[in-house]
Amino acid sequence: MDRKELEAKVLELVAASYKKEVGDLSMETSFKEDLAGASVQMVALVAEVENELDATLMLADASACATIKEFVDLVEEEL
Repeated sequence: MDRKELEAKVLELVAASYKKEVGDLSMETSFKEDLAGASVQMVALVAEVENELDATLMLADASACATIKEFVDLVEEEL
């Protein structure tokens, strides 16, 4: 899976976990400011990434990501 495919897949998973439209998200989308998500949504996102992409993520590392780009970078490291 190349970077663009990974970005598209992660955007899809973020949209599902945070109940947003994929078109409303970008790599610069902030988890705190733009998505205002609860920690339970990050837990769901990490679980989905692990299931869909077969990557193991530490919840603390995922929660430390400020933007979707940072989250994609983290996922890419774990693949």
